[in-house]
Amino acid sequence: MATEQATSEATSHHTGLVRGLGLKEATAANVVEMVGIGPFITIPFLISAMNGPQALLGWLVGAVLAVCDGLVWAELGAAMPGAGGSYVYLREAYDPKRMGQLMGFLFVWMILFTAPLSAATGGVGFAEYLRYFTPSLGHWGTVGVAIIVVAFVTFMVYRDIKSVGRLSFWLMLIVLGSILWITVSGVFKLKLSMLTAFPPHAFSLSRQFFLGLGSASLIAIYGYGGYNNVCYLGAEVKNPTKNIPRAVILSIILVAILYFFMTVSIIGVVPWQSAAVSQHVVSDFMQLIYGHWAAQVITVLILGAAFASLFALMLGMSRIPYAAAVEGQFFKPFARLHPKGRFPTVSILTLGALSVFFCFFNLENIIEILMVIQVIILFLAQILAVTLIRRYRKDIQRPFQMWLYPLPSIAAAMLWLLVLVSTGWKLVAIGIGVLALGVSLYMIRARTVRQWPFAA
Repeated sequence: MATEQATSEATSHHTGLVRGLGLKEATAANVVEMVGIGPFITIPFLISAMNGPQALLGWLVGAVLAVCDGLVWAELGAAMPGAGGSYVYLREAYDPKRMGQLMGFLFVWMILFTAPLSAATGGVGFAEYLRYFTPSLGHWGTVGVAIIVVAFVTFMVYRDIKSVGRLSFWLMLIVLGSILWITVSGVFKLKLSMLTAFPPHAFSLSRQFFLGLGSASLIAIYGYGGYNNVCYLGAEVKNPTKNIPRAVILSIILVAILYFFMTVSIIGVVPWQSAAVSQHVVSDFMQLIYGHWAAQVITVLILGAAFASLFALMLGMSRIPYAAAVEGQFFKPFARLHPKGRFPTVSILTLGALSVFFCFFNLENIIEILMVIQVIILFLAQILAVTLIRRYRKDIQRPFQMWLYPLPSIAAAMLWLLVLVSTGWKLVAIGIGVLALGVSLYMIRARTVRQWPFAA
């Protein structure tokens, strides 16, 4: 115990960061990242993907995938509990002097797409729920509101901001309180006949069933996204070799229970045919139970959660390209800081501009492209990273080892591939195109600065 404490203190002193997050705080950090506007905007997509109440299977399969992939993050996070997360894991697993340099670059390259795509889902989701108050707001009105929200958040982030801990805390209270209110309200009103109103052949094991399940799982895993947040805060977690794995698994289980029973409450009150096409299904649900006042209150809470989570996302993600550029592993302009405020100007403005661009896309397509890029560039590569470290990096200690290895890795890889196949070849082609462009840009840059494979 003394040795572990000394190591923890030494790491904190070396990085300048303080290990102040215990298990409770680390789990809360994950939950805040996981539960933003996601569950409120994805339930209709989840239902329409499988065309019936059997869409609840999507939350279950998504939870299984999240646990299997979470075990990958847990092993890597406990082995390398520093700041950087996947940037460090990929670099070390694929050899930091060789291909690891490419993998680290590709991770930062991916952030330039996934962070703006995530921000766009928050902006568009905000605009969709705002339509509850302004039904006449058309397509371009929705796009305009999303752009205004994203631009305003970028403006707020473009300043010296030392801490968003209080914001995250209130966000967690607002969102978890809203979900509990929704779930408890539906328990006393739901009808079993609506939960079992399955269409013909709903469970026939056909190609259409598995493609629908894959699509529903993709939507579900978007809602679970964030269980890896604690890995990026590894340098600030107390006793990280134990608390990182625990926080990953506990947050997935907690959020899975909340999502599943909230969806049960909604489908048990709102006919699934109506829920599948609703643009503000939670507001409609609360109006059926309590009336217009409750729908207005829950809509305001959801809008607040969307704005706050979008702010936290832009603030955190803007630091990743900056940090990589400072280390000489990404394009140099991203290392620029504001002369007075000392915040990363190029990184913030680039992510903000790309977020505005993605607001022109359909919400469901934004989510699908976001997940496809992450699967192709990050998730599959990181699953392989666990095996590479076990075989070739004996110098890296692994305090936490994946349960039943390699079964969770295999299951995660197979489920991710199912998700990819269900999205269709066009979206997969986009993901492969983003990957290919990233590799090309790395090679051009590596040749200029003499990095692998052009290093002497």
